[in-house]
Amino acid sequence: MTSARPQGALEGARALVTGGLGFIGSNLSIGLVEQGAHVTIVDEMIAGYGANPFNIESVRDRVSINYCDIRDANAMNQLVVGQDFVFHLAGQVDHILSMKDPYPDIDINVKGTAVVMEACRHHNPLARVIYTGTRGQYGKPASLPVSETAPTQPLGIYEITNLAAEKIIEAYHLVFGVRSVLLRLTNTYGPRAQMQHSRYGVVNWFVRLALDDATIPVYGDGLIQRDFLYVDDCVEAMLCCAASERAWGNVFNLGVGYPTNFIELAKAVVRAAGSGRWELAPFSPERKAQEPGDFYADITKIRELLGWEPRVRLDEGLARTVEFYRQNRQHYW
Repeated sequence: MTSARPQGALEGARALVTGGLGFIGSNLSIGLVEQGAHVTIVDEMIAGYGANPFNIESVRDRVSINYCDIRDANAMNQLVVGQDFVFHLAGQVDHILSMKDPYPDIDINVKGTAVVMEACRHHNPLARVIYTGTRGQYGKPASLPVSETAPTQPLGIYEITNLAAEKIIEAYHLVFGVRSVLLRLTNTYGPRAQMQHSRYGVVNWFVRLALDDATIPVYGDGLIQRDFLYVDDCVEAMLCCAASERAWGNVFNLGVGYPTNFIELAKAVVRAAGSGRWELAPFSPERKAQEPGDFYADITKIRELLGWEPRVRLDEGLARTVEFYRQNRQHYW
């Protein structure tokens, strides 16, 4: 089966993307523009979160940008009007920070989501909402691969607030009829991610270290497994969800469906970059406390319901990522 991007299905649609100058949000915004959608980006440009105006350079004259906070009810009440889709990606995404200071997560991820959904409920109840949560909502999996029916027992404040946001959106779907799709993303990597710190985006940070000809620290024994999803595949899944009536009301895992351990990842990054090296390193206390162990997602549901599956394998995705940052280092380092 090959994934079918919904060519033409979103032509002329109006889409609001919260967090649209960030990593996934900017790639999504570009994908929407390529589909012929009219895109409005909302981003507060909070320092350290990855928002970067250069991310949308290729479509800068074809999108509208509103620099505001999703917690600003007056702004959101106006911005949702007339939108066919609301892609809700804005949030506090720093796992380590969330354990040191839980309040930004609660304020942005929970309150911010409530503000967005209240805006839709009162000012555009026909808007369809696509939300991006995290595989961390599952916590330590009891078995692998992890399906959407697995228990949710998140270990960190960030993951807890993502689950809370998901439940808020689900309630508005069930009670108020604001239709939604809930996505749980695995580790996503690729162009347009922030590269200035290592607090999130492990694959991209490995790429930076390799391009700097530095040593990549691989924590523990290096055999912990993850599935690593290339951002173009992630965007394609979101576009498929927006284009298909079959998606509404569902929770979907977005992953690649097979595991890679961190030693394999580090070797692949060094191979793609042609520089750098790796070595085993002990976990920091913060990382060890939040480490859920092996994880890879069961993507059977979205494959069978929507016909989506990832197309970019790890070596190819890493090659594309390395090439992007080689060409655009000055905008990210």
